Amino acid sequence: MLRSLYSGISGMKNLQTKMDVISNNISNVNTTSFKTGRVRFEDMISQSLEGAQANINGKQVGLGMQLGSIDTVMTSGSLQSTGRDLDFGIETGENSFFAVSSNGTDADVLYTRDGGFYMNADNEFITASGYQVLGRMLDVPVEYTGTAPAALETGNLQGISIPQLNNGIKLDSYSVDSSGLILGVYNDKVMVVGQMMLTNFSNAGGLEKTGGNMYRSTLNSGQPIVGSAGSEGYGKIRSGFLEMSNVDLSNEFTEMIVAQRAYQASSRSISTSDQMLEELLALKR
Repeated sequence: MLRSLYSGISGMKNLQTKMDVISNNISNVNTTSFKTGRVRFEDMISQSLEGAQANINGKQVGLGMQLGSIDTVMTSGSLQSTGRDLDFGIETGENSFFAVSSNGTDADVLYTRDGGFYMNADNEFITASGYQVLGRMLDVPVEYTGTAPAALETGNLQGISIPQLNNGIKLDSYSVDSSGLILGVYNDKVMVVGQMMLTNFSNAGGLEKTGGNMYRSTLNSGQPIVGSAGSEGYGKIRSGFLEMSNVDLSNEFTEMIVAQRAYQASSRSISTSDQMLEELLALKR
């Protein structure tokens, strides 16, 4: 009898966690690049009343349910046009992320798919929180020939900045193409300044959320693998777009109803067990 009470409690406790995740998903339906969470349950240990014998199955009573996992679903959200040059969305490439750092080096790097960037007073690309966007930069801009210079294929990541002068010639304009190449126009000549790089993970679902649309690598996510956008396994960078949340409201409200009914059922099982105990205690009257 007491087993049923504790089984019902385990159901109510863990279903509340599911409601917490669902509520968080719904509250972030309009958050740029937000990835929805999913809760999975597992049965708890079972108590054996009688072991299995020849031609006879064992008798076991379950002791409730437990939280199995809270997954981050890393499917791509749709891209929304903003018309802003410093907004960047990653097209497909579910495992691809921008790399950012608080000090503009490849130490203490965080990762994000939120490409709403800005330019500070030093002409550096930064996030809304002030983190510097990382890539590979050339010491001196070189003329664009249609492909990325070989010097950008290797090297450490560093903060992206746009030089305003090249050999004394002032910058007219700049742009970022789908491969992340940063092109500056100096005296009507197109020059390669650097490249915005992407990072891939073998298990992006293992990344740790740190808030502010940022993630940190973990032992389970694997080490970040740096590559150029558009190459095999990496998404393309789209300037003038932002990635939207991948939350499906119809699915979240359905899961909310299921969780609510399951919570009520667990509560009812406790009430029913309590009534049975009351009847048992009343036998002595």
